[in-house]
Amino acid sequence: MSDPAPRARVAVINDDTVFLDLMQELLEQEEHYEVFICREWDHAYEFVRDHQPDLVIQDIRIGGEEHGWTILNLLTLDPRTRPIPIIVCSAAIQSLHEHQEWLSQYGIRALPKPFDLDTLLNTVEEMIAAHKHQSTD
Repeated sequence: MSDPAPRARVAVINDDTVFLDLMQELLEQEEHYEVFICREWDHAYEFVRDHQPDLVIQDIRIGGEEHGWTILNLLTLDPRTRPIPIIVCSAAIQSLHEHQEWLSQYGIRALPKPFDLDTLLNTVEEMIAAHKHQSTD
């Protein structure tokens, strides 16, 4: 019998405990992904660089400010983290709209809060599959 495929690794960057609990329950317990949590925006880039997850889910507003853009800039500038797919889950609708062209340029998907959980799960699955396909080419 062959070993089961390794679980996909998802990093969640957010400081909202309710959201983090939901993501952990949904992604880890229901979908069996390996979930890594980062609550501090100022360590998020190093966190992603060190863990090399298959996907990042992050907010824009962290610590009361829109620090998510700083994280996204760092992740897209570094060749080691640029290929990692990113989903932005945020209630900062105006800010997402203003940055849509930039997000599209890097293939970053935006899900405005509140979002449908099935939509999130489908997006997660799709982006992880595409990432795994790219890294095997």
